[in-house]
Amino acid sequence: MGRTLSSEIDFHSLNERQSLVVKTTEGPVLVLAGAGTGKTRAVTYRIAYLLTQKGIPGEHILAVTFTNKAAEEMRGRVLGLVGKKRAQNLTLSTFHSLCVQILRDHASKVGLGARFTIYDEKDQLGLIRTAIQEEGVQDSLLDPRILLYRISNAKSDLLGPDGFKDIRRDKYARISQGVYETYQEMLQARNAVDFDDLIMKVILLFQENPDILSLYRERFRYIMVDEFQDTSRSQVLLVRQLAGKKGNVCVVGDDDQSIYAWRGAYASNILEFERDFGKTKVIRLEENYRSTQRILQVANALIHHNHGRMDKTLFSRGDHGNSVDLVVTQDEHSEAETVVACIKTFHDRFNMPYRNAAILYRSNQQSRVFEETLRTRRIPYRLVGGQSFYDRKEVRDVVAYLKLMENPRDEAALLRIIHVPKRGIGERTLARVVEAAHRQGQTAMEVLHSPGLEGMTGEKTGRAIRSFFGLMEEFRSIFRIQAPDQALGELLKRLDYQGEILKTSRSEAESDRRWENVEELVNSLSHFVTEDQNATLADYLDRITLMTQDEKVEKEGQDNVVTLITIHSAKGLEFPAVFLVGMEEGLLPHAKSLSEDPEALAEERRLCYVAITRAQRYLAMTRALTRRKYGKKKEQVPSRFLNEIPEELLEVKGGPA
Repeated sequence: MGRTLSSEIDFHSLNERQSLVVKTTEGPVLVLAGAGTGKTRAVTYRIAYLLTQKGIPGEHILAVTFTNKAAEEMRGRVLGLVGKKRAQNLTLSTFHSLCVQILRDHASKVGLGARFTIYDEKDQLGLIRTAIQEEGVQDSLLDPRILLYRISNAKSDLLGPDGFKDIRRDKYARISQGVYETYQEMLQARNAVDFDDLIMKVILLFQENPDILSLYRERFRYIMVDEFQDTSRSQVLLVRQLAGKKGNVCVVGDDDQSIYAWRGAYASNILEFERDFGKTKVIRLEENYRSTQRILQVANALIHHNHGRMDKTLFSRGDHGNSVDLVVTQDEHSEAETVVACIKTFHDRFNMPYRNAAILYRSNQQSRVFEETLRTRRIPYRLVGGQSFYDRKEVRDVVAYLKLMENPRDEAALLRIIHVPKRGIGERTLARVVEAAHRQGQTAMEVLHSPGLEGMTGEKTGRAIRSFFGLMEEFRSIFRIQAPDQALGELLKRLDYQGEILKTSRSEAESDRRWENVEELVNSLSHFVTEDQNATLADYLDRITLMTQDEKVEKEGQDNVVTLITIHSAKGLEFPAVFLVGMEEGLLPHAKSLSEDPEALAEERRLCYVAITRAQRYLAMTRALTRRKYGKKKEQVPSRFLNEIPEELLEVKGGPA
C-alpha cells in the first residue's frame, strides 16, 4: 500500500542540491543533472512535494519524459511516495503520448477523423515508396529512408511541404519537396499521421485555437520535462506554448549527454533555455552515486574538451577506485579474446555474475567477433538491439488486422493483410488496384469497393475481395460488442491463422515460436483491457505503436548474461564492469564525424562520455593496432579521445598506447 500522508515522505534523505530542485517550484528552473546524480529521484520527489506540501492537485501537474518505460518507472516511484489516490489525475507521459491524447480530443480541428491511425516507420517507408512512384522518379537506387529522415527533420523544424527547401546538393534534394507533399496528401487520405505529425499538429492546433490552448494552460500549471537535452525544437516550442507567461517549467537534463542529433535532438535547447523561458534558476547536480572517483575523473577530463557547454564536474564521496585500464591488442580478434577472458576471470575467480559485465561499442558491426568469442567460450550473452517483438511478421500482420478494425481507411494495414492468409488475391492484382487508385485520385480501399472491380481483377478474384470485406465488416461489429481480446481470438480462429503460420514456416519449431508470438500479442491485449476497464482498441494500438518508437533496452535483470550493446542504446543503463571497445579513429570518433563540422566531433565526445559513465566499479577501454577491412588488414590510429585523458588516470596493458 502506497503512502498517503506527506509526513511519511522523507524529504530529508535528499542531498542539498536535490532538495533545492524539489523545493524550487515557481518560475523557470534548469536542473543540470550529471550522469548518476539521482535526477529521477529528485524529479519524483519534486512531484510528491507539489502534491503533498504545496497542495497542488494532480490534474495541474504535467511531467514529460522520452520513453514509455521511463514514464512508467517514474509513475511507479511517485505512487510509492504519495499513493494512488493523490496521483490519480497526474499526467505523466511521453511527448508523443501527450499529443495523442490532445489530438484524439480535437482531431477535427486539424483535419483528422477521431479514429486516426498512427503510422510507424515501416508504414511510413511504404508510403514514401509510393510517393516516389507518384513523383515519376525512375531510380531503383533511391533509399526511401533518406527521404523519410529529411521529411522528419523538416517536421521537427515545423516546416510543411510548402516551406521546406532541401539545401543539400544531391539527387534526393531535387525530389524531396515533391515527395514530402505527396506523402502528406496520402497520410491525410488515409486518416493517418506519423510521429512527427503528432507534435506538429498539436502546435498548429494551439496556434490556430487560442481557446483550446488556454484550457491546457489552465490545466497544466506545473510542467516538468526530463532528459531535456534530447528535445527537438518543436518539442521545446510545445512546452513554451503550454507554459505561457506563468512559466512554472522545470527541465532536467545534461548537455554532456546529448547524443541524438541524428533523430532531431537539439543540444542547444539547454544552452538557450533562459532565452526561451526568461530569468532562470540553474541548479547543478554533480554528486555521483554510480561510479568510482577515478572513473569520474576520466569522464570529466574528456568532456571538458567540449566548448560551449554548461560547466559541471562530477564527483563521488565513495570509493576512489582503481585505475582505468587501456588495453592495446594486436587486432579485433585478440581484442575480443582479451575482453572475454577478463570477464571469464571476473566470473570464475571473483564470483562476478555475467550480467554485471557489458561490452559497449560505437557501431553494430563491432559485435560480431565478440559474439563468436563468447560462443566459443560458452559464455551466455544477449545482443541488445535485435528484432523487436512488434516488428515480427506475424505480430505485424495481426496488428494490421486490429488497425483495420479501428480505421477502415488504413490503406497500409489493408494492403499488408488482404492476402494473409492467401485468398487468391495476388501481388500483381494489388499493384493494378493501387495504380488505378493513384490514377483516379482515389484510395485503394475505394477502388476495391467500386462496382467495376471484377473488370480489373477477374470474377474469381473479385469474389475473394468482396468475401474479405464481408469478413471485415462482420468482425467490426463483433469488436464493437465484445472485449477486444475475445474478438481477436475469434478472428484468428476464423482466419485459421495458426494454419497459415504452419504453412509458411520452415520448421515445426519455427511455427511454434511464431504462434507463441501471436498468443503473446493476444495476452498483451487481454492484460491491457483488464488493467483498464475503459480502455479501447484504439488506446491499445496507440500504446504499442508508441512503444515501438522508443529507444528501448529491455533489462533482463534475472538473466545471468553478458550484455553486448551500442553506446546509444546503453544510455540510461549502468553496469559494474564496462568494456568500451574500439577506441580508434574512425570507430570512436566515428568516421562520419571526422569532417569540418566541430559539432559532429563534439557529439562523438559526448557519446564517449556517456559510455564511460555507464561504469560503476571497473572500466576498461580497448584499441586494436590493426583491423581487417574489406579482407585486408589496416593499421589503426588511436582515438584522439585517449590523448585527452591524463596519462596518470590510465593503466596501459598489452602493447604501446
